[in-house]
Amino acid sequence: MSAALAMARALGVNPLVAAELLPLIEAVAIRKINEEMNANHG
Repeated sequence: MSAALAMARALGVNPLVAAELLPLIEAVAIRKINEEMNANHG
């Protein structure tokens, strides 16, 4: 989480906004990674 917040800060994103959005972004990323893995290994 701290690395993600540091990256957000470097990009000029408000850390409070980033902290709110990161769990949502992570959930989508994990879902897409799982879909890709299943498509390639299914």
